[in-house]
Amino acid sequence: MDQLVPDISRGSKTYGLLAYLYGPGKHDEHFDPHLVASWDGFAPDPGRDPAANLKQLEQVLDLRVNQLGPRRPKKHVWHCPVSADPDDRLLTDEEWAEVARRVVAAAGIAEPGDPDGCRWIAVRHDPRHIHIMATVVRGDGRQARLNGDAQRAQDECRQIEKDLGLKQLNPGDKTAAKRPTSAETHKAERLGRPEPVRLQLRDQVRRAVAGCASEAEFFDRLAAAGLLVQRRIGPSGDTLGYSVADPDDRNGKGDPVYFPGSKLAPDLSLPRIRKRLSGGVRAAGVSTAEPGDPATGTARVPGSKAARARRDAAAAVDDATRTIEEGSEEGAAGQLVGAIEIIDVLAVRAPADTRAQLISAARSFERASRSHVRAERADNRAVRAAAREMLSSGYTGNRGEDGGVTAMLLSALILLAIASARWHSARSHAQQAAAASAAAEQLRAAYATVAARPMAAMAARGRSLPSPVRERQDAVIRAKLPEAVAGEHGGSDWDALAATLAEAEAAGHDPVALLEKARNRRELDTADSVTAVMVWRVRRIAKLSAAPSASSEGPGVRARTDGPAAPAPVEGRQARNSRR
Repeated sequence: MDQLVPDISRGSKTYGLLAYLYGPGKHDEHFDPHLVASWDGFAPDPGRDPAANLKQLEQVLDLRVNQLGPRRPKKHVWHCPVSADPDDRLLTDEEWAEVARRVVAAAGIAEPGDPDGCRWIAVRHDPRHIHIMATVVRGDGRQARLNGDAQRAQDECRQIEKDLGLKQLNPGDKTAAKRPTSAETHKAERLGRPEPVRLQLRDQVRRAVAGCASEAEFFDRLAAAGLLVQRRIGPSGDTLGYSVADPDDRNGKGDPVYFPGSKLAPDLSLPRIRKRLSGGVRAAGVSTAEPGDPATGTARVPGSKAARARRDAAAAVDDATRTIEEGSEEGAAGQLVGAIEIIDVLAVRAPADTRAQLISAARSFERASRSHVRAERADNRAVRAAAREMLSSGYTGNRGEDGGVTAMLLSALILLAIASARWHSARSHAQQAAAASAAAEQLRAAYATVAARPMAAMAARGRSLPSPVRERQDAVIRAKLPEAVAGEHGGSDWDALAATLAEAEAAGHDPVALLEKARNRRELDTADSVTAVMVWRVRRIAKLSAAPSASSEGPGVRARTDGPAAPAPVEGRQARNSRR
């Protein structure tokens, strides 16, 4: 856990939790367990007092619970671990005691000056976190009023971070998905799972929605993924909600542990999924035609079906980014919801060398896709259709044309994530802005892996161009991309762009007009490499192969010594289009 994050859960076994808090831990990670604070300052401490033991501590904590006899609550134990960020300074026992007192007061466990407050203790068995444990029966026999305790504790922790000079967590807006409980985390550790089941189910349900056209298809996808599905049926026979379970995740009785969609994430409830599906997807997919290009909308884009689907997705992502930057709030919010579906599908279809990075990017961007701004679903039909097309086009690797067009899509997604971070920052959506920035970094890592081979091939081609051709393309780049001249001239990305422009020129395009068109699509201030971004934009607009051959000059590059490239005859272009 990062920063001061309270993680509240309820249980029924006082002694069991005490045995864990004072025990060695699952991997002997508990060091010097001891009390730092308690409800009255006099609770027995089995960690530091040789005369005290766990049974004594259990008895004093459960005193009021046992006084209720048969009226005692079933889940009478309140448990709240609170952790500091790894980069923060180490807090003293006295400072952790202050944290504990403020958290129990904010949560409603024991307010200052209340003689009937609940009994509680704070145990420290790690330098960077404490566990607050309480029994929820007050001295007057009533149960503590704990509705909203988690949010109140969160709010208090944000203030504690400021008061103690700790790293501050971005304030939330109640749109975040529920975190796994400490019990779920411990269960995953005990069973050797890499992470709690809740997180895996959230990913699987989100992927089942990606590009989905109907509710029936959504439930079919859940079943095909191997999940157990329960539907909540109303008196009318209609489905009111659903829950999912991992077949291997069982409770103590051996029954599957089901999670309602709304408990996995706010936007995975059935009503929210229905709202997303109501926008539909465009059956015809995304057009790759560019008005004014020599190639018409009927031209066949190079590459496999999967490569063409990703090329279409890059076009849809470009349009989505423009909407985020220039469109309405509702339209921008809709594009964020649609974009997560493309990242999800990309992660599912990714080879092993980028899958982990893309799964992380999808999880980060999922947080960025949720805010209180109402999403206009009809505006994201093109993006959702692109996700659907990618999903149906089959597996693709990271080599050849498929790898090149994947790099093209990743380049577009990076800029979309950056635009999303800016959009959220402008509206003070701190957690979403941070999540979008994290997604951009994870997408950059995947891009670096995928783009290395095709960019190196294009750079080699650029360095091998005949001098007149190279000089002509260099002049175009300097004229149209002045922001790239200072830091990128002579680099491999510059070489790749020169090769791309030469290839486009040989295919009948005017390099000046082509680069200007690509340049005017959107600002480039956020690009790590302006020339690299322009490589993919130009190749997509001109419908060039995303992974050129290793030929030094490339197909059709004419070693002319003077004058601009002569456009191909109109009839020749039409003939090429008809053959495609």
